[in-house]
Formats: sequence, structure tokens, C-alpha cells
Amino acid sequence: MRTPLDRIRHALSFEVLALLIVVPLGAALFDMPMQDIGVVSAASAVIAVLWNMVYNHAFDLGLRRLTGTTLKRPLARIVHAVLFELGLLVVLMPLFAWYLGVTLWQALVMDVSLAAFYMTYALAFNWAYDRLFPLPEWSTPPTPR
Repeated sequence: MRTPLDRIRHALSFEVLALLIVVPLGAALFDMPMQDIGVVSAASAVIAVLWNMVYNHAFDLGLRRLTGTTLKRPLARIVHAVLFELGLLVVLMPLFAWYLGVTLWQALVMDVSLAAFYMTYALAFNWAYDRLFPLPEWSTPPTPR
């Protein structure tokens, strides 16, 4: 499994790169000031970093218990991304509505749009991260349980 320092590197690099993409994209897509999108995006990133570290650790524990390894096959990566975004949706939708002064429906549309981006981004980022920083356990076959 990944070390705490590796998880911190993963979470921070994920969020910094995402902010560089999502702030200008979100401001253009939702016709809102970049500063407002930047504030909710930065707050979302802090929440997401904390959620990311807890969620990824729990997901890896569950995956290892079920399969004997933390190596994620394509289906596991899709499930991983979808469940991560659903957890964030519950927390972030009220934040968007409150700070941006929009209805919950508008916040839901914004959050679902961003979640669609982040699911695609998370799938690509995590796949690339795992290829750049593979774990030694992935080079040996899992032991049967």
C-alpha cells in the first residue's frame, strides 16, 4: 500500500493540477467571475484533499481484502472514481449554493458538471500516477486467499 507521504504527494498534485484546469474552465462555462469560481474551487480542493486521503486508504483496504492486491483494474478504477465523486457531491453542493448565491438546483447542475470533469480527470490522473509511481507489490502476483 502507499505510504502517508506518497498519499500526500498524490492528493496535492491531483488538486493543484485540477485547479489550474477547472478555475478558468468553470468561470467560462458557468459565466461567473473567475475569483468566485476560484474560491469555491479552492475550498472544494481542501475538502477533496482530506476526502481523497481517507477515501483512497479505505478503498485500497477494501480492494486488497477483496482481491488480495491494491492493483486497480479498469472496472475498479471506474468504481473508485464514481464513488469518490458521489461522496464529494453530498458535501459540495450546499457550499456552491451558499457561496455563489445560486439555487440548490443550479448548484447541483454545477456540481454534476464538475463531477463529470473530475471523474474523467481522476481516472486519467490516477492511472498516470500509478504508472509513474508503481508499488513494488504490483510486480508480484497476489497470493490466493
